[in-house]
Formats: sequence, structure tokens, C-alpha cells
Amino acid sequence: MAATEIWHNPKCSKSRTAKGVLDESGTDYIERRYLDNPPSATEIRSALTKLGLEPWDITRTAEPEAKELGVSTWAKTPADRDRWIEALATHPRLIQRPIVFTADGRAFVARDTASLDELR
Repeated sequence: MAATEIWHNPKCSKSRTAKGVLDESGTDYIERRYLDNPPSATEIRSALTKLGLEPWDITRTAEPEAKELGVSTWAKTPADRDRWIEALATHPRLIQRPIVFTADGRAFVARDTASLDELR
């Protein structure tokens, strides 16, 4: 079984909260500071599969980089999926945070109470 992993940005309060929940629950986990160690396009594809989401679902469109790239005007179709994934891999600040991958194979964008409850 793989270890639990959190894609973490210590400057983000939601990310710190999720990390705190993992700490409180006694979960052993790997902390990946994804801004320092960005996921590859392959890793993002794998994460999306585990999450059951599309790349535009985990894109922080209000970030200055997103505005510079014009992602709000990009189409959200299967044909456009790779463009979004490449943008996330190249500009990891655009990835929604935190993302938690549990040892039992579940994955969450752990920003709300329901997702955090799943980590307990």
C-alpha cells in the first residue's frame, strides 16, 4: 500500500488545515511541497484519475498566472485536456490545494469540511 501524500503549500491556510488534520489523526504521510517539487504532466493525469476530476476542476483561475495565460477563455473539452494539464505542470501555482492522496487509494481536494472529515 502506498503512503498517504499531501500536495502542500505551507503559505495556504486550507493546506495547513488539511496537514493539521493528518497530524491530529496520527496519519503517516509524505508532504510534497508542490511549488518546490512540481508534479509532472504524467503525475497530474494520475492525480486527476484518482480525483475523478478534469484539469479545469483543479485550476486556480484567479491566480495572476492564470490571467496572464488567459485560462478563463480556454475550452473545457476532451480535446483541450492536455493543454490544461501542461499549464498545471508548467505553472504549479495554478493547482488547487491541498490535494491529499490516501494510502487506501482515495484522493481529495481537501478544502472543505466534508473532505477533511474523510481524512480523519
